Amino acid sequence: MCGLVGSLGGRADQQELASRASAMADRIRHRGPDDEGVWVDAEAGVALGHRRLSILDLSPAGHQPMLSASGRWVVAYNGELYNHLALRRELEGRSGGLAWRGTSDTETLLAAVEAWGVEGALSRSVGMFAIALWDREGRELWLARDRMGEKPLYYGFQGEALLFGSDLSALRAHPAFRGELDRDALALYLRLNYVPEPYSIYRGIRKLEPGTYVRVSAERPALEPRAYWSLRDAVERGEKEPYRGDDARAVDELEALLGDAVAGQMLSDVPIGALLSGGIDSSLTTALMQTRSARPIRTFTIGFEEKAYDEADHARAVARHLGTDHTELRLSPREALEIIPRLPAIYSEPFGDSSQLPTFLVMRLAREHVTVALSGDGGDELFGGYNRYFLGRRAWRALRWIPTPGRRMIGSALTAIPSDALNRVLRAPGAWAGVALPGDKLHKIGTRLRGLRDLDDLYVSMVTEWAGTSRIVRGAATPRSLLDERFRWPRTAEPVARMMALDGVTYLPGDILVKVDRAAMAVSLETRAPFLDHRVVEFAWRLPMEKKLRDGRGKWILRQVLDRHVPRALVERPKMGFGVPLEAWLRGTLRAWGEELLSEERLEREGYLDPKPIRDAWERHQRGEASLSARLWSVLMFQAWLEATRASG
Repeated sequence: MCGLVGSLGGRADQQELASRASAMADRIRHRGPDDEGVWVDAEAGVALGHRRLSILDLSPAGHQPMLSASGRWVVAYNGELYNHLALRRELEGRSGGLAWRGTSDTETLLAAVEAWGVEGALSRSVGMFAIALWDREGRELWLARDRMGEKPLYYGFQGEALLFGSDLSALRAHPAFRGELDRDALALYLRLNYVPEPYSIYRGIRKLEPGTYVRVSAERPALEPRAYWSLRDAVERGEKEPYRGDDARAVDELEALLGDAVAGQMLSDVPIGALLSGGIDSSLTTALMQTRSARPIRTFTIGFEEKAYDEADHARAVARHLGTDHTELRLSPREALEIIPRLPAIYSEPFGDSSQLPTFLVMRLAREHVTVALSGDGGDELFGGYNRYFLGRRAWRALRWIPTPGRRMIGSALTAIPSDALNRVLRAPGAWAGVALPGDKLHKIGTRLRGLRDLDDLYVSMVTEWAGTSRIVRGAATPRSLLDERFRWPRTAEPVARMMALDGVTYLPGDILVKVDRAAMAVSLETRAPFLDHRVVEFAWRLPMEKKLRDGRGKWILRQVLDRHVPRALVERPKMGFGVPLEAWLRGTLRAWGEELLSEERLEREGYLDPKPIRDAWERHQRGEASLSARLWSVLMFQAWLEATRASG
């Protein structure tokens, strides 16, 4: 795991190009504290910079930027190729033997590019990565990103220079960077709690979308991303060519596939462990790791003083059963307050998922003992784990027969009762089992019942935090995103499958994987996610929905695999997610901090947001009329980011 930076074009000599690339790389030292490097071709106007976190081949033979054996290709690369040993064997068989300089997967990548071209190498690669590759012969720059979007890559023209890198903070270090905030992207951020691909918070800077590459030269400076792999294609192909085996065979095949993915991701020359919440996904990942290890693996968990949010006891029970070497840490509101000032620097653009707090802490805890940690990320989107898949379908079945005026009346009734009161009533034994904050979810549905035509509309409403954001962000016109352009949605017959697929192409790369990557990289920890191996992803989308959702619950097939390793009683409980008690914190420990950032005078002075709807939400939350913590957190994180960015320059 590393960080890359670079530029193409603009006027500068050799020394200036190198100095700029070095300054950009210094901004992301946390992504790679073990080594640094710069490569420059002043005649071509290209500079590559790299920061290295040494995982495979700790020797200088893994130094980057790295030249290919022929000298044609130069790469700055962030990530891991889990099948690089298999690729080496294939390359050796093809050429009759290669003289390898070291054992790094970077060298393997370059050899694959020389043998099969960039697209051929990408199609054969199994892993997570962001790649900047300069072709010295063709005088072209290639930028590429892994299939599911685990590793970030920002790029865009600022004046005559194309800037690119793993983090926006690196781009800000280049003298050509303008730093003009994109109000339209800000509107999207408030809608979703994250800035979705291909947008970034800065005008003119984009995120390369998962499974795509860009090919550009100084002579042809057009930026036209092309896909070499698509989750939408995998979803549609899976529906056309569904899995035909019975339940027992499907369980066997999934366990084998996940086991192979785990084994490949355990390849490391440094200590490795697992992030364990005690839920199905992380418990299964941990179990498959432990079966492949001769010694107890290290596992790590974060807990909370507030019992309603604490999963530490469950994780400890799973760890004890599997025999792992387990470490846990409990988070208090005071510790949260100490971390919050660090968040804007960690995420480099506004990010509003409050589980960023415990995520950062568990990464920091793990880094004290290991350099690589596996996680269960991706299981929910692939196997039907989120509550909205059930809550949405359940609500729509009840509502679809009701005329629009009736829905409006129901919506008014749902929102008339404070969400706190609904939460208390609906949390009673036997009511809304498996839903953590049913009152909040019913409030969200109630406020958006008007005009709903189908379950797709309900899904869009459920993933929307602030509605009408173009009226909240001054000078903004909310750009159309994938959620608005349904002709680009994966074509599936089953609406719940469509919800899962949309989460896979929006929420997973835009929120979950951003949260994990930035928090881990802030402490120089590499994280890996076996569920996101594209072979597992493609198999999951071939499985009929009844092998995922059965008996009113999700992840049926994952539960069957996990039953072979962990007693059902240890993991069978309502899904909690990795949430924090933010609702109470904003009314208590964090209230003064929030009041300062959201003061009417401050919002008016800064000029980005209309103070009225924000102050209304803040005051309603403080009075207990509604639980608006998620909505408010997105604004607070923008305000904190704005303050920190101005201070850092």
